[in-house]
Amino acid sequence: MNYLLLFTMILASLFLVFAGMFIAGHISPRSFNKQKGEAYECGIPTQGATWVHFRAGYYLFSILFLMFDIETVFLFPWATIVQELGIKALMGILFFLFILVLGLAYAWRKKALEWK
Repeated sequence: MNYLLLFTMILASLFLVFAGMFIAGHISPRSFNKQKGEAYECGIPTQGATWVHFRAGYYLFSILFLMFDIETVFLFPWATIVQELGIKALMGILFFLFILVLGLAYAWRKKALEWK
């Protein structure tokens, strides 16, 4: 692999990011007022307490969704070349699925999948 090309691409990408941020910061219009510092809630001022507590179950449910969504992301590329990889790849993906099933069993036992 040509490391000089890789290094040049990394430097060029960093330069483009910082140049874009620098240019945007210098040519963008600025106006400062009190209203910009307020929380935005669909244009309607908030009434009552703004710090509402959410159940931890919602966060756990979203983490479980992400876990199984990532599983799908890893399974698609594997499925496209499974015949070329052989039995080692099959054992590797079975181990991967076993770990995910353990995670699902743990979530099920903790009753994280019940929506109340």
